[in-house]
Amino acid sequence: MAYEPWIDVDPAALRHNARTVASLAGGRPVLAVVKNDGYGLGAARVGPILDQAPEVAGFAVVRAWEALALREAGVRKPVLLMGLTDGEEAVELVLRGVRLAPFTDDAVATITAAARVLGDLVPVHLYIDTGMNRLGMPHHRALPWMEELNAAGVARVEGTFMTFTESDDFDDEQLSRFLDLTGRAREQGVELGRLHAASSNGLFFHPPAHMDMVRTGLVLYGAYPAGARELDRADLRVAFRLRARVVRVEQLRPGDSVNYGREYIAQRHTWVATIPMGHADGYPRGAANRARVLIGGRTYPVIGAVSASHVIVEIGDERTVQTGDVANLLGPDHDEVHPNTVAKKAGVSVYDILMHLRVA
Repeated sequence: MAYEPWIDVDPAALRHNARTVASLAGGRPVLAVVKNDGYGLGAARVGPILDQAPEVAGFAVVRAWEALALREAGVRKPVLLMGLTDGEEAVELVLRGVRLAPFTDDAVATITAAARVLGDLVPVHLYIDTGMNRLGMPHHRALPWMEELNAAGVARVEGTFMTFTESDDFDDEQLSRFLDLTGRAREQGVELGRLHAASSNGLFFHPPAHMDMVRTGLVLYGAYPAGARELDRADLRVAFRLRARVVRVEQLRPGDSVNYGREYIAQRHTWVATIPMGHADGYPRGAANRARVLIGGRTYPVIGAVSASHVIVEIGDERTVQTGDVANLLGPDHDEVHPNTVAKKAGVSVYDILMHLRVA
């Protein structure tokens, strides 16, 4: 029996969520974001499942190794690298069918070199910065750059995209900048491909940004970007379970404490169980003394501190848990372990819950 924590992925839930996302987007195709190693679930694990979903048109990542991992896992649909690459790495990616996202002033040179090796046009999505000021060609000087790339005849533009700041009072301005730019580019005969901007947040809260395709990550895995605000609009299913087996069950005496800091001191004889999952694995520190864990159909409170590798839960007066029992720390089987619930109780974003998972 293994006692290392693990993640189970539910293929049926992933496919259900892909259908739900497409429906919310009015039937538009979905560019599935599997960055940060598939939101902590493993890009090579979720990629092949979503690859079979007809609603999914392709994938988006931010690291070159993630793009290659998808290909190694058998993903056949287009993969977009939303990060900077050049030189030999760009050539390798293009040869593996990965789409580049040019946004630098020297992008024409990089794409020309890749096209020469490929012997064909290089498929790309143009990355436009409309105010995020993180990545992308700034919108106010993008048109000449787009025209230069179009005139070079070395790229096949499959898409043009931007990223929202997800600030309610600025998103409309960002979208206006994007539509103004792409409108002027079309007038100049610049090829744009599919326009996309809406992330999971935009899917729910900014319908005008759905455009030709939505680019969602979090919602595909069954979590809601803002929580309760979306519950009446979509039935998402948590597509994974974060699990570990109990490694110790012991009875505390009055006055005994658990874990670092002695934040929990027993007031009476009570049973506790240790689970080998901690903040180094992505379980939030803030869950201590707030969140609960599901074991054998019942939930138990997390007590003391969440240490790097362990969580301790209070079982109570009777020993209802045994060493080797499976503990569910996150998943669909009880509202107390839903990612949004744990995130709220821990005082963190639900994005932090998934993005920080580090479980094999």
